[in-house]
Amino acid sequence: SLPSGDMYLGIDAGSTTVKLLLCDDQGHVFRPLYTPNSGNPIPIVRKYLENLYLEYPDIHIRASAVTGYGEEIVKSAFHLDHSLVETVAHFTAAKAFQPDVDFILDIGGQDIKCFQIRGGAIDSIFLNEACSSGCGSFLMTFAAALGYSIGDFSKLGLFAASPVDLGSRCTVFMNSSVKQAQKDGATLGDISAGLSISVIKNALYKVIRCADSEALGKNIVVQGGTFLNDAVLRAFETEIGREVIRPKHAAMMGALGAALYAKSLSAPGDQSSVLTYPQLRAFKHETRNTVCGGCGNRCHLTVNTFSDGRRYIAGNRCERPVTGNVKARMNLYAFKRELLSAYRQDNGGSGPVIGIPMGLNLYELLPFWHTFFTTLGCRVITSPPSSRKLYQMGQHTIPSDTVCYPAKLMHGHIEALLKEKPDAIFYPEMSYNVDEGLGTNHFNCPVVAYYPEVIRLNVNGIKDVPFINNFVSQADRKQFSKRMKENLSRFLPGHTLAEIRGPSEKAFSEYDRYLNAVREKAQEYLDAARREGKPVVVLSGRPYHVDPEICHGIDDLICSLGAAVITEDSLSHLVKPFRVDVMNQWTYHARLYAAAKYIAEAPKEWNLQLVQLVSFGCGVDAITTDEVRAILERAGCLYTQIKIDEISNMGAVKIRLRSLFSASSERMKRLHASTAPTDKP
Repeated sequence: SLPSGDMYLGIDAGSTTVKLLLCDDQGHVFRPLYTPNSGNPIPIVRKYLENLYLEYPDIHIRASAVTGYGEEIVKSAFHLDHSLVETVAHFTAAKAFQPDVDFILDIGGQDIKCFQIRGGAIDSIFLNEACSSGCGSFLMTFAAALGYSIGDFSKLGLFAASPVDLGSRCTVFMNSSVKQAQKDGATLGDISAGLSISVIKNALYKVIRCADSEALGKNIVVQGGTFLNDAVLRAFETEIGREVIRPKHAAMMGALGAALYAKSLSAPGDQSSVLTYPQLRAFKHETRNTVCGGCGNRCHLTVNTFSDGRRYIAGNRCERPVTGNVKARMNLYAFKRELLSAYRQDNGGSGPVIGIPMGLNLYELLPFWHTFFTTLGCRVITSPPSSRKLYQMGQHTIPSDTVCYPAKLMHGHIEALLKEKPDAIFYPEMSYNVDEGLGTNHFNCPVVAYYPEVIRLNVNGIKDVPFINNFVSQADRKQFSKRMKENLSRFLPGHTLAEIRGPSEKAFSEYDRYLNAVREKAQEYLDAARREGKPVVVLSGRPYHVDPEICHGIDDLICSLGAAVITEDSLSHLVKPFRVDVMNQWTYHARLYAAAKYIAEAPKEWNLQLVQLVSFGCGVDAITTDEVRAILERAGCLYTQIKIDEISNMGAVKIRLRSLFSASSERMKRLHASTAPTDKP
């Protein structure tokens, strides 16, 4: 039918496709368009609107909204009224088909989104990480490689007699499995069915980590373009053993949710601010790339300029490129960097020059070692701030590409120090960390503990300078001075035990002072956030995640979304030791468990949220993440994980964080509603 009366425009500018539609007051869909975005949604949206105005010159668009990866640029370019995060858009659309929906699974071109619904609001959110294996583009790639359209390829698998078991592994391994299946005589139908099953298994067992299909809920809605594939739908229903709801417009649910969202915010007589036909005819869009020099993040910006002089800047992690300044923020990451900067200044000592690489555990221990060597009369220098250039400087000496990015960066830090020609480089092996009494032991992880040995064996230049990498432990303060005297005897001979003991005591005192300053500032932020009604994100990870090159400015991004940021080590001392279901022998991880416990037991009105930063190359994190999630979810709290390493998809990170804040906001509304006074006795 033709659009008439009041209409509402919804746009989903996704990662690989653009979806546009109109709906009326009854939610009926008109003029749906589903098309590849060709890397730029702007021309597609413009053409859609121009054709719409030409065919229906009297159309009345009361309100408009956009969601998806291209949400901000599309809203800015076409003057749309509203924007919303994808998770809310998909939930809004799902409710239109199943008001009692309690689980939503959306599989798109490059991402998987799963929402658990409780009490009529999003309660838990699961998204795939940086890898897009197991999504729609995964199936399209295989279909094209075998010479089929995705539609024809899916039909082959719908009634396959013996689907190939391909598991749910990375695409690289999946390619090998498919080739082997072909050699073994599998039909294309069996391969197609096997790939569809692998997509579902990836969603259920890798993203959601589902142990029991009953936990998904009773009223399940599936959506996203991938579920237009009947073989994928059948695979899902077969795997969980029940029927689910696939809406007619499964691929358009983001756009439909956006339109329904715009409808919910409109009032009779409203007129959307979306560009008119004459404005579209005069529309121009130009882009240029630049690098922001406002701070050390050095954000790579894309500046979009439109015909009426408006600009939209993408790639920035704060509002400095837009407004020219940054408001004061409650950011403990920034506070830590500020504290550490004092120890990175040249102390001007007249003694031997000691170089300290600023990475891994030395990031947190810099106050300790700087004070120790300064008091001993040495001049202390540190390696420069981490950067991509610094990483590339040491890349040729990295023996394994599977180690975490923070470890890889140490090679660049060492190379940079060698250029400064210090009298010695100090980077000790440390099996043990400071004993904080939170676990059964206080080890450093193997990479942190023994990476000096990797440096010694792989960086040729380290042979040309004294490299002080002997084992040392700060856990036993009584034995520390004796051990350090032995370690330094080859490089700094002649110091008595008494002469080592004084600097040692000062170093421990300075380290304690640093930790206390961090904890006091965290408490200050917590108190201020409660007064102002701000959410607080405990951005958890390792001490070296404070490094801007490693955390990719995620702390700034969280603050820009209206939250305060503190750290796991600023709360862990407030928690008494407790039993966990894993071997709790690592200091850094014991802090994580303690911070999760603090959040789990804190009053819900404090609105504390934990976001865990995880490195792809970290084996210990495979255990840590499950335990942190369990501690939080047992208490009904949300858990959010962000994987970081050399490459960061800040678009996906922002969606995840906005989804978290949306879910927590709904929880706070329900909490306030349940505690609000009533007139009833």
